[in-house]
Amino acid sequence: MATTSHPSFIIVGLTIAGKRFRPSDWAERLCGVLSAFGAEKKMRYSPYVGPRTYKGEKAVFVDGRLYEVEPMAYRFVLHFAQDNDLQLIQDLV
Repeated sequence: MATTSHPSFIIVGLTIAGKRFRPSDWAERLCGVLSAFGAEKKMRYSPYVGPRTYKGEKAVFVDGRLYEVEPMAYRFVLHFAQDNDLQLIQDLV
């Protein structure tokens, strides 16, 4: 994996106060904003941003290399988490 000066992080679907973030498909919607349609006319998520689960909660995993490819997209997902008071897990190995 290539090194980057920007950290990878996970946006967890829980607010800082511990409430579940709504709507329930928020992670897919957020990743959909950064997706593209391939030749087979199917949506493909970015290789740097993907919806998954983290400890049983919906989450979005963000690879720090996204900043090298598209700094505005990296800042967009980071600000989305901050603006919605969502939990961030940083310093991933």
